[in-house]
Amino acid sequence: MAPFTAFSLVATDLDGTLLRADDTFSDRSRAALARVARAGAQHLVVTGRPAPRVRPLLDDLGCGGLAVCGQGAQVYDAGAHRLLWSVTLDRELAETALGKIEAEVGQVYAAVDQDGVDGLTLIEPGYRMPHPTLPAVRVERRDDLWCAPISKVLLRHAELSDDELAATARAVVGSLATVTMSGPGTVELQPLGVTKATGLALAAEHLGLSPWRTIAFGDMPNDIPMFGWAAHGVAMANAHPALKAVADEITRSNEDDGVAVVLERLFGAA
Repeated sequence: MAPFTAFSLVATDLDGTLLRADDTFSDRSRAALARVARAGAQHLVVTGRPAPRVRPLLDDLGCGGLAVCGQGAQVYDAGAHRLLWSVTLDRELAETALGKIEAEVGQVYAAVDQDGVDGLTLIEPGYRMPHPTLPAVRVERRDDLWCAPISKVLLRHAELSDDELAATARAVVGSLATVTMSGPGTVELQPLGVTKATGLALAAEHLGLSPWRTIAFGDMPNDIPMFGWAAHGVAMANAHPALKAVADEITRSNEDDGVAVVLERLFGAA
């Protein structure tokens, strides 16, 4: 574990971590991130949200640099409003994976995030957005989900828990896609081998920064690869037990400024 004074990169998830439940940043979190910047360290958002859904939040924070979006499928340059890197999920493989999952658990409801800086989130009939504040376009049938390149598929089941759905999906999807769970009501299929860690590694390389000088914050199983890449992983008090099990440290909840508490200890209070 790196000494606390050595961190030059702060990687934070958004939902359940840096963001409060109402999709806002607290004044304390803003002040802590400003302190990080004044100390010469970099802050990187590393989120499951696709670039178009992250851009307003980056604007709100005054971030004009890089962000890792779409579970690592996109490295987004907010200042230039372009993707430095992106990878898509093959739509035929996605359909096949959905069929395999439904053969095991019955009907699931699906949505997709389209690739690109202006990509849409499309949802099929029956799918309910886990974040009602996020914009989405409802399509008439599942086939309409595949009208353009996608970065990931989001899944919900009427009866199974997220853990149960994710476990079944991993068992049957195999090498078709990577399966992850990123929040309540959010089980996802993404390109095989793509995780938050792969996206974070690309962004850090672009910035000339290293994993052994990185501290990462998260709350869900999709943050496990990021914790494995970074020198120090901090789970929120509200985090999933699987992430807490691999964390180096557990802080307060996202509603209780858990990220700011740690950053103030490392970089000093504002």
